[in-house]
Amino acid sequence: MSVLLRKRPDEWSWLRRNGLLVANAVVFLSCFVGMVFAGWRVASHDALLHGQAAESLWAFLSSGDFAEATFENWESEFLQMGSYVVLTTFLFQKGSSESKSLDDDAPQDADPREHADDPRAPWPVRRGGVALALYENSLLILFGVLFAGSVVGHVIGGAAAFNEEQVEHGAAVVTAWQYLGTSQFWFESMQNWQSEFLVISVMVWATVYLRQRGSSQSKPVAAPHGQTGD
Repeated sequence: MSVLLRKRPDEWSWLRRNGLLVANAVVFLSCFVGMVFAGWRVASHDALLHGQAAESLWAFLSSGDFAEATFENWESEFLQMGSYVVLTTFLFQKGSSESKSLDDDAPQDADPREHADDPRAPWPVRRGGVALALYENSLLILFGVLFAGSVVGHVIGGAAAFNEEQVEHGAAVVTAWQYLGTSQFWFESMQNWQSEFLVISVMVWATVYLRQRGSSQSKPVAAPHGQTGD
């Protein structure tokens, strides 16, 4: 173990260097596949209860119900992370490891233009101009694009599922744009959004007083409660 810890990062195995991403990707794919097959069984069961033929897997994957359920959840996750990126840029929480320090200059606030001549700096930093302007906000841009795309998927899938019920009850169908203004859409969105911000609120507060030894999301176990930042 001591020999392993003395290794330089570039000498570690690929899996050790990328373990956090790989583990989360595996869990995501496992849960997604589980969602697909569990949802397919639910949809088939509902069809049989209504005297209809059970859906094929492809029919379920191309249904409005599946698209709505998938993008509705992705939408809230990307909103949570994008908002957190913005809020942690400007706001502070004394004692939380999730906050920048109240007293010391944060390395995240350093002007990257001072490193234009550093050969190890990312290409946009060395390039400057528009490339750097985009790069220094690229994390927020990514989550913004993913959130917007998920909203579009939610609206399109949700409208299709909503219209299926409308037709069954002899009511008028709506366009995707009209669905965006329905209570159904906002109920689906808000029920997920509120849970995401609840989790973040608990995390920010809990890291003031609670610890997890070895985690990058926690302060050192012996750190005082008032210590802010990592």
